[in-house]
Amino acid sequence: MANATDHLWMHFTRMASYSDTAVPTIVRGEGAYIWDSQGRRYLDGLAGLFVVNAGHGRAELAEAAAKQAGELAYFPLWSYAHPKAVELAEKIAALTPGDLNRVFFTTGGSEAVEAAWKLARAYFKRTGKPTKHKVVSRYIAYHGTSMGALSITGLPGIKSDFEPLVPGGIKVPNTNFYRAPEHGDDPEAFGRWAADEIGRAIEREGPDTVAAVFLEPVQNSGGCFPPPPGYFERVRQICDAYDVLLVSDEVICSWGRLGEYFGALRYGYQPDIITTAKGITSGYAPLGAMIASDRLMEPFLTETGMFAHGVTFGGHPVSCAVALANLEVFAREDLVGHVRANEAAFRATLEKLHDLPIVGDVRGDGYFYGIELVKDKTTRETFDEAESERLLRGFLSTALFQAGLYCRADDRGDPVVQLAPPLTAEQQQFDEIEQILRAVLTEAWSRL
Repeated sequence: MANATDHLWMHFTRMASYSDTAVPTIVRGEGAYIWDSQGRRYLDGLAGLFVVNAGHGRAELAEAAAKQAGELAYFPLWSYAHPKAVELAEKIAALTPGDLNRVFFTTGGSEAVEAAWKLARAYFKRTGKPTKHKVVSRYIAYHGTSMGALSITGLPGIKSDFEPLVPGGIKVPNTNFYRAPEHGDDPEAFGRWAADEIGRAIEREGPDTVAAVFLEPVQNSGGCFPPPPGYFERVRQICDAYDVLLVSDEVICSWGRLGEYFGALRYGYQPDIITTAKGITSGYAPLGAMIASDRLMEPFLTETGMFAHGVTFGGHPVSCAVALANLEVFAREDLVGHVRANEAAFRATLEKLHDLPIVGDVRGDGYFYGIELVKDKTTRETFDEAESERLLRGFLSTALFQAGLYCRADDRGDPVVQLAPPLTAEQQQFDEIEQILRAVLTEAWSRL
């Protein structure tokens, strides 16, 4: 649309790049595809933003929203409840691992992360350990953009404009095995080392000052880093030893993205808190949640106890109704099982790209993959900043979209292409993704 830049300030967007170019405007979606205002069709290889897990165009989710809005459009969860929030909290608690039975609703992922850090601080103050306030998280990891969540985030490039941030953010190595050649072909040894780095960081800071460790099951930024074998088992041991809460940030990794309702179930570990959002409604309405264990709520159950936190639209009735309808779709169509049944085919299809000289690594799990791009496959040499700028922003992002694939070309770590299609995707979509990537990456290499 010609006037898209006159008043609309788009998120994480170089607005000047549209000074003489029309902004792509998406007007419709159906299944795994989207259409722009010119009638062109694209395969949605990112599920919007890791969000539209059930796929586009689900009329029943829109109808659930309309029905709820007609009955009760809004009421806050401040000292009152409404039926959809009660029902949804019960359903979520039944799906989470262990005793994560307390559901605190937000409107999105950053708010869920913010709430989790606040809960960790408040919990330890109320249990006689008031100095425990710091948070450990991983390099390059993204945990949100509000000031607390941004402090937990490990991406310097999106933080510098807003510093000084909330103090107490501690960074440790991530689980990028492709960039850990000193561990050879032993991912278990690498995982043990990476987990032990968390313990060493807690020791350096002082265990009496550290409240929580925030980890994604599969780290998003940097290009989908799955956990090495034994990693989360060791992290859990470390957290228990130092009385530190383990927060599983599953804003992306929950609701079937990894072939389970929660990533913690996929990798067999027990968090103290799960943060979630995005796929909980498949994007048909905004909603997030912090899900805490029973023991973390206990200090707030005294006669005068209160977790002094809340947001106006957290647990919005319409969003909760949509989430319930979304989970009905998940159950009826077994979308989680669909991912498990097809993830090997998705991986195998993407791994065909290994024959391209520019493809260094294909990694991920479920329907969540990153393809790392390199200058030299043998040495794993990456691109410098100027080359990455020309490759990703100067060519790949636009070329992939023009070829009919919406995905993410990302250089917040090493250059990667990220893929996370709707959970309904099948071999036809896998093949389309591979064919488009093959053509565009081949051209990119020739330009280099």
